[in-house]
Amino acid sequence: MGLALIAAAFYITWKIYYRVEEKKDAIRRIRERGYLLALTDRNTLNYFIYRGEPAGYQLDLLESFADYLGVPLKIIASEDISSLYYYLDNNVADVIALNLPISSEGRKLVHYTKILGETRLILIQRKDHTPKFIASLDDLLVGDTVHARRNEFMAPYYRSFLKQTGKRPVLVQDPEISQEGLIREVAEGKINYLLCPENTARVYTGFYRNLDASVVAFPLYAYAWGVNHNSDTLLMKLDEWMAESRKSGKLRKTYLEYFGNQRIVANMGSDYVTLRGNQISPFDKEMRELSFRIHWDWRLLASLVYEESNFRLGQISSRSASGLMQLMPETAVKMGMDSVASPAQQLAAGVRYIKHLDEQLPPEITNPTDRIKFILASYNIGIGRVLQAREKAEKYGKDPNRWDGNVEYYLLSRSTKDPYAKNDTVSENLAVYSMEGFVDDIIGRYYHYKNNVKW
Repeated sequence: MGLALIAAAFYITWKIYYRVEEKKDAIRRIRERGYLLALTDRNTLNYFIYRGEPAGYQLDLLESFADYLGVPLKIIASEDISSLYYYLDNNVADVIALNLPISSEGRKLVHYTKILGETRLILIQRKDHTPKFIASLDDLLVGDTVHARRNEFMAPYYRSFLKQTGKRPVLVQDPEISQEGLIREVAEGKINYLLCPENTARVYTGFYRNLDASVVAFPLYAYAWGVNHNSDTLLMKLDEWMAESRKSGKLRKTYLEYFGNQRIVANMGSDYVTLRGNQISPFDKEMRELSFRIHWDWRLLASLVYEESNFRLGQISSRSASGLMQLMPETAVKMGMDSVASPAQQLAAGVRYIKHLDEQLPPEITNPTDRIKFILASYNIGIGRVLQAREKAEKYGKDPNRWDGNVEYYLLSRSTKDPYAKNDTVSENLAVYSMEGFVDDIIGRYYHYKNNVKW
């Protein structure tokens, strides 16, 4: 009986140790999941859509790191940093990609990566002296209200600010409004004073010319990304990537692309920056209405249109495809589109073609996501080639009704003999199709649209 108890205790201890080690191996978890899941916020510096294209400082860095790992990237975005930390703490996501201030409180919440950069904490206010202009922190009086974005990582710096001012002002931390939204509220006179990182403040004060960002609220501090305390292997990979990126100059180049580029300031005035106008293109209204005909999310339709034409009118491809949805001449005629078709008519013709392709696909393809991928592939290379690939997948024991790793493989295969088939001595000619990335690019962009653009 004693030996049995010892064995049971050993087994339980071993299982606990194994589970802890498994939890620590974040890289294995990412590879088994099949993608990197990152957390960031939406604004016209970190993560946004501009004229249909996903962009942003944090997005560019994340895509670079995902490429370094050799996995796709998915993003969860929120203005509330506390909710982002919740995802990280529960191992739902892998990394918080924000300029997180390195602080004692922060070290309790995450393991920091190598330092990304340094900045200061600045007081933003209007230049028009309304209600009064603050030339130094000593000018803040009892009852003055200073706003800040709620951020647990900034807590020591907020406390230092209150200590410097003798706790005279009232500090209000807003949980759900983005840093960009708070800066806009100062510019519009809705709030008077705001604490903000200096590098961010300099960009936005270039757009909002009525703002001042000259008063330093806290001196230089460092910032980094953060991972779960159990993500040792991921932290090691991140630090390796950052070291290589800094040595190659990629980190500095990416930083200057957003924090030192006047084009970013100019773009902030566009209705097609999603944080400002919630628009992807000039054709959103038409795509919203037409998408119901095919039971698609209109943002998925928008991603396909962007892939085909970048929302530019009058484009004709080298193969004579034309219109916003780049239909071939014979297809355009069948779908009721001619050379003088309006943008709405061009989109309607493309939607009719999507519906036509859907009707030709077998009903056995029941998974909605798979079916969309079959339709997208058919739109790109023709329904005949897709059906041919289904037959080949079935012949070699793959699922003809699933896309990823099944029918997709036989469209992208470049060999003349199937590597999965045993004792197959028949060499079959497999066409080489130029659709690498087409389906994935559209689906990936669609997820970015969902993150940034309301239904």
